Amino acid sequence: MAPLHQHDTGRLRAHLQRVPDPRSRRGRWYPLVGLLLICACAVVSGARTITEITEWGQRATTTVLEHLGIRRHLPGRRRAPSHATFTRLLAALDGDALDAAIGAYLAGHNHTDADTGLAPRPAIAVDGKALSGSAHRQQRHRHLLSAVTHAPTVTLAQREVGAKTNETAAFRPLLEPLDLTGTVVTFDALHSVKDQVRWLVQEKKAHYIAVIKGNQPTAQAQLKALPWEQVPVAHTVSGTGHGRRESRSVKTMAIAANLGGIAFSEARLALRIHRRRQESGKRQTRETVYAVTSLDTHQASPADLGGYVRGHWGIENSSHHVRDVVFAEDASTVHTGSAPRAMAALRNLAIGRLRLLGADNIAKTTRAIRDAPEHALWTWGITDSPLLPGT
Repeated sequence: MAPLHQHDTGRLRAHLQRVPDPRSRRGRWYPLVGLLLICACAVVSGARTITEITEWGQRATTTVLEHLGIRRHLPGRRRAPSHATFTRLLAALDGDALDAAIGAYLAGHNHTDADTGLAPRPAIAVDGKALSGSAHRQQRHRHLLSAVTHAPTVTLAQREVGAKTNETAAFRPLLEPLDLTGTVVTFDALHSVKDQVRWLVQEKKAHYIAVIKGNQPTAQAQLKALPWEQVPVAHTVSGTGHGRRESRSVKTMAIAANLGGIAFSEARLALRIHRRRQESGKRQTRETVYAVTSLDTHQASPADLGGYVRGHWGIENSSHHVRDVVFAEDASTVHTGSAPRAMAALRNLAIGRLRLLGADNIAKTTRAIRDAPEHALWTWGITDSPLLPGT
């Protein structure tokens, strides 16, 4: 893992101080930031549930609790917070404020340079995820919409999608606080809405790659009708992993003068991406996907465009898969108040921090941190204690 920067100490604490304390002043013993730091340390150590967060705090030494800001009780000994304390706190937190603080912290450490003409532009994927286990009785499961950088996979913003709305309504509020100048924003067909991509290009000064499917029937018909058979394949890539082999080919076509232009805002290039997938013991599958982008041939090569689309699809493995497999997010039955969203935000924080420190295997790294609470403090820059060798 990469070394910590000398100015890291205190940054997470400073960002968490922006989260309002939902508790009554009367009887408040533990400082809010101290409780949130325990949560952050526990989750980066692999804690999956509120119970495991509590257990991490109980295993922590007096010195560790002191570094986290837990003050002494009257007998002079620092005592870890109870399970009930964490349960009530996470359920009452302001989810928007917590996500904003975590996003700002991770964005401040994500030093991806802007486009220099020598490398692809930085890219952000807008993608939704359901918290399947958060459904309870008549209450539907919670659904979150996130803005995640392609590489490394760091969640910069997250919002909860209301039960009576959909992801499309949360698109602008999610991206509004972010500086998107020069960035390529990728999203699936659900968000391929003309007004939203026009807003991205004209107001946020960003570029986009929009997958076009049946919800945009005119643009879809125009894309399919383009003379793709006359266009040579511009880029191919193949790879193996997760028990399957995949190959992709990319064709691009300038569309500004074709058919009076594709019926989609700010579109400059059309993309045709053909995927072949062969899973062990199964028949080969093929899929053709059409997309449009505001980038032109001088701003992105076919290889760059294919990389952006592949990077968007890769969020499923590098972020969602980790949250479900390493942190058992889908299995979590937390459902009260803001707790499901708060736990998801803490997982985003842990994954983002470890990715920025250079961890390729999140499961292995959390196991290395788990057995010694002081190593979690090093991960957040709270102390200068070195991490275990080989992580």
